[in-house]
Amino acid sequence: MDVSCIFLVTGYLDDCTCDVETIDAFNNYKLFPRLNELLQSDYFRYYKVNLQKPCPFWEDNSHCGMRDCAVQPCPSDEIPDGIRAGSYKYSEEANSLAEECEEAKRLGAVDDSLSKETRQAVLQWAQHDDSSDSFCEADDIHSPDAEYVDLLLNPERYTGYKGPDAWKIWNSIYEENCFKPQNVKRPLASGRGDDGGHTFYKWLKGLCVEKRAFYRLISGLHASINIHLSARYLLQDSWSEQKWGPNVTEFQQRFDEVLTNGEGPRRLKNLYFLYLIELRALSKVLPFFERPGFQLYTGNGSQDAEMKNLLLEILHLAKSFPLHFDENSFFAGNKKAAAKLKEEFRLHFKNISKIMDCVGCFKCRLWGKLQTQGLGTALKILFSENLIEKIPESGPSYGFQLTRQEIVALFNAFGRVSTSVKELENFRKLLQNRR
Repeated sequence: MDVSCIFLVTGYLDDCTCDVETIDAFNNYKLFPRLNELLQSDYFRYYKVNLQKPCPFWEDNSHCGMRDCAVQPCPSDEIPDGIRAGSYKYSEEANSLAEECEEAKRLGAVDDSLSKETRQAVLQWAQHDDSSDSFCEADDIHSPDAEYVDLLLNPERYTGYKGPDAWKIWNSIYEENCFKPQNVKRPLASGRGDDGGHTFYKWLKGLCVEKRAFYRLISGLHASINIHLSARYLLQDSWSEQKWGPNVTEFQQRFDEVLTNGEGPRRLKNLYFLYLIELRALSKVLPFFERPGFQLYTGNGSQDAEMKNLLLEILHLAKSFPLHFDENSFFAGNKKAAAKLKEEFRLHFKNISKIMDCVGCFKCRLWGKLQTQGLGTALKILFSENLIEKIPESGPSYGFQLTRQEIVALFNAFGRVSTSVKELENFRKLLQNRR
């Protein structure tokens, strides 16, 4: 076996001063263990999502009936009181919220009932989002169709969702939302002639740094998702037992340099680029979470305090990373042109978040929506630096605000990317053992 198949991707990343080896060491031995512990906590494991929204772009009849595609909503008595009860708050300036989550009546379906008290509390909830700064089409968490999902009980893994339906999702994202003209063909695009990617990468290199970064973020997200599916693959399926684990053959089909005509290593480099962008956002948002009044509120005082300390430890660790991406190169130059480009950037990403409602597999839809919202929140942070710098040490933060949904999505999305980087280490070992 070629040694390049084992190491997959090494060295410096395009548009960055950072290298793969520095990220691997930092993530796998410092950040990942702490982040993984944080995401096990009640505050971060429950995510409210509307999986019933219709696809806004085409008629979708593809909701899969496979059991591995289904999402198990949370019975209301499993949601911590501080999250579902009327005393719920995530910071000192938040209003009260009472919400319930009923057990699913059938596979992949939800009970959309809400109590009268819950509906009244929902009406009183004041959203802090400034829509002009939003990079995502966020779910209306007050909708009766929105439900709490325990992310630990609904892990992202292989579901069998593939073929034309899955291809249609990614094709729509790449072809219609990545600033690419139709006459430029993507490498390995289904049913198309390919010149080895020469025309495509010549076009990509000629783009401004912002548009090139946009493509690389989407490609990195795609790569990360494919790593998760390969790492938690259904290896054995019987009615008595399911066995999940890494599928090296599946991984190679998606990332091996020879099998993908050189695309695999490029995809993995884009994964590392995505990691740097989200890590940079965590380092920038520290002042928001450092305020004494901010709480990770679930109703369990001692655990909430412990998790906030762990959160701050992670953010300080993120800030200490020695080779951060410099986002100051984004939207620089002529202010009017930069503002127009930023708006294009925002609207394209917002459109991608809408496409997630077209994903036919509910579990894939859940993680697609969460990860796009998480990346959108990271972008919101990076482009709100001036507002974050003005956050007072105490009192309300009116200029810059994050909702609980954004916070949960931000850290879980980065948790997915961090896990992907960690899984690459495991696949390297598995490939080496095959030699």
